[in-house]
Amino acid sequence: MAKSTGLGQTTLSVDNSAGTPCDIKNDITNWQMATPRGVQDVTGVDKSANERLLLLADVSVTYNGVFNPSASRAHDVFKTVPSTSVPRTCTNTVNGVTLAFEAVFSDYQLTRSDSGELTFSAPGALADGTVPTWS
Repeated sequence: MAKSTGLGQTTLSVDNSAGTPCDIKNDITNWQMATPRGVQDVTGVDKSANERLLLLADVSVTYNGVFNPSASRAHDVFKTVPSTSVPRTCTNTVNGVTLAFEAVFSDYQLTRSDSGELTFSAPGALADGTVPTWS
């Protein structure tokens, strides 16, 4: 596959608190995802450069978007973040490659700007210890 942009061909779905996947891509204005690995420094005093070992894998995501209270849309998905403690399946597909993982969402932030926009941010982190793997 050739180099590509993030335009079009994107699927973003997140389970609601009942475990039903909801397509929320129309409400998302931007998102970021990270798949970091822990690193342990094991440099001996006999070295002149760092030595490291890779540790645990992780994934985090933050969805940012426009408030939409319609059924099965972003607000319907994230409104239960403060009142439930359930992991939710996140499926992000960009240009034919997918990363799906179980996440716990720790916040659902609403912002009403001084010019009138009503937006949200929802950060999530890996929930189940399964190594995130792109398809």
